Amino acid sequence: MASRICLLLLVVFLAGAFAGDVIEVNKSQREFDYFALSLQWPGTYCRGTRHCCSKNACCRGSDAPTQFTIHGLWPDYNDGSWPSCCYRSDFNEKEISTLMDGLEKYWPSLSCGSPSSCNGGKGSFWGHEKHGTCSSPVFHDEYNYFLTTLNIYLKYNVTDVLYQAGYAASNSEKYPLGGIVTAIQNAFHITPEVVCKKGAIDEIRICFYKDFKPRDCVGSKELTSRKSCPQYVSLPEYTPLDGEAMVLKMPTDREAL
Repeated sequence: MASRICLLLLVVFLAGAFAGDVIEVNKSQREFDYFALSLQWPGTYCRGTRHCCSKNACCRGSDAPTQFTIHGLWPDYNDGSWPSCCYRSDFNEKEISTLMDGLEKYWPSLSCGSPSSCNGGKGSFWGHEKHGTCSSPVFHDEYNYFLTTLNIYLKYNVTDVLYQAGYAASNSEKYPLGGIVTAIQNAFHITPEVVCKKGAIDEIRICFYKDFKPRDCVGSKELTSRKSCPQYVSLPEYTPLDGEAMVLKMPTDREAL
């Protein structure tokens, strides 16, 4: 996962007015083939939380995430590899100020650490972990990248699909991996990629062509990472640091931005 830090939440360089702020740093990389929308299950990720800070959504108590959240919109190659650190440009958070409420809710940071940037330094969550570089020529500004990603996330509501199929957060139930995959296949007519950690679903990835029509993920050809997922998996509830159980309920609202 660390190897993909440079391309988490990818924003292409700004052409035209911002061209002077862009430096191409890797001319050898070809244009990507498709996007992978990676969604993380907070019940799995947050149970590893040992320290809290204001930016860590795992520490929000009753306001902590209650559904799959966005991990990133990643450009990938059909051979299973991916481009990284294609351009270096200045990130202007003001460009996405009107989207911050949606980003904090659906695309929050689930840790306190500072992510590494493409130039080897450390930066803020929004300035580096969400400032990618390899999604050209699809996006031409920060605002449209983030807005499009949020809208795709809301349109392809994996949390709602699983809830409607009977897969709810639980610390006691185990669900068939094949059933979870089938529920998503029936809803979106594509096969996702599923990544697990210690028998629990950690991430689900939905893949798209460059025009954002859904397609099978490359990793889905092996029934979604059998290497990491057992035949039966869990969708754990999250227990905050204070020990008070907080059930990750499956919301069914389809909010629009």
